[in-house]
Amino acid sequence: MVNTKFLTFNNGEKMPVIGIGTWQASDEEIETAIDAALEAGYRHIDTAPVYGNEKAIGRVLKRWLDAGKVKREELFIVTKVPPVSNRPHEVEPTIKKSLEDLQLDYVDLYLVHTPFTININEDGSFKVDKDGLMEVDVTTNHAAIWVAMEALVEKGLTKSIGVSNFSKDQVARLLKNCKIRPANNQIEHHVYLQQRDLVDFCKSENITVTAYSPLGSKGIAKFNAGAGIVRNLPDLMDIPEVKEIAASHGKTPAQVLLRWIIDTGVSAIPKSTNPARLKQNLDVFDFELTAEEVAKLSSLDQNIRICDFAFFHGVERHPEFTFKNQYTN
Repeated sequence: MVNTKFLTFNNGEKMPVIGIGTWQASDEEIETAIDAALEAGYRHIDTAPVYGNEKAIGRVLKRWLDAGKVKREELFIVTKVPPVSNRPHEVEPTIKKSLEDLQLDYVDLYLVHTPFTININEDGSFKVDKDGLMEVDVTTNHAAIWVAMEALVEKGLTKSIGVSNFSKDQVARLLKNCKIRPANNQIEHHVYLQQRDLVDFCKSENITVTAYSPLGSKGIAKFNAGAGIVRNLPDLMDIPEVKEIAASHGKTPAQVLLRWIIDTGVSAIPKSTNPARLKQNLDVFDFELTAEEVAKLSSLDQNIRICDFAFFHGVERHPEFTFKNQYTN
């Protein structure tokens, strides 16, 4: 079943409301998952250079395109300018490298991955100071980066441009200094972190919102542990209200969490490498939540951010870092 429900951008382009997220998956896992996702009917694939899997995704896309199993115009491919390349002169070379890895002539949506910039060494490793903290480039200039992003549209390297992890103030500033308005803001968004003020602001400015970690993210706990961070993260699938609503519809808690996001006018990019769960995550169009159920889920907000970037210790010193984590309190 191909996903046929879309959000329409302010430039008329259409994005499928459900995509597949690809962070924290090995090349082998991601090739299998993208194959399974395309078979299941996904056409929206979200990636980024920092995920380290664009080449693997590119191999699958090439197989499908060469075999005529899918047309390029049926796909919606998203990638991003990484935090280490948030400088105007690095934007075009970075998308060209992504396109080479993805084996594509253009992407459908190109995002500025973070509002902050991190310095790296010549070998690509993160620069750290004498205290072991990440070194940040405090000269980040969103307006200047955006001019470089706009040039990509003019050159046909991407159809649409947007941002990710940007606050309301950061989006508002961008709107004052742009020729091409951002089409999308990709943010962490789920029942425990609803960011309603930001979502409502983006919608009022005709900027679509995509929810990453829409089901929470068990992978982040593992990622945190690798950075020496121990945090107890909630299991959204175990929330009593979510389980109760799921049971009443004969659906899984994950399907209810995704349907709530869609019903509130936001797109979602759940990550899974499990073929059965991939199918379930897309099978959310044959039921609707009642107004009461949407309201009940909307009342669960606890402002719990799962991806708080504490694993980039030191980045909280950047002037454009707006999140709260254990190092900012």
